[in-house]
Amino acid sequence: MKRLIFAITASLITLASASFAEEVKIVGSVVKIQAEAGKASVVIKDNTSGKDITVTVTDQLTVDKLNDKRIATGDEVRVKYDTKDNVSKLFRKTAGC
Repeated sequence: MKRLIFAITASLITLASASFAEEVKIVGSVVKIQAEAGKASVVIKDNTSGKDITVTVTDQLTVDKLNDKRIATGDEVRVKYDTKDNVSKLFRKTAGC
């Protein structure tokens, strides 16, 4: 009986940890911006790996900045996003004042 409970508990812990997404931080330049209603899809070229990464921005303030061209193609940005669905948690320009 104890083995069965241990096996069930171990399998639940394994499944629960596999379902969590990894949070990744990158710095790179904006390659392409595609704005939609209430969200935007942004392609960023990572400075460290050189790969193009597509991130979905759902934060309304950041979407407004992308629409107003305050964040434009060629700008360097710092992004934190989940690898599970590529939705950004942080999207900021790296340039200072």
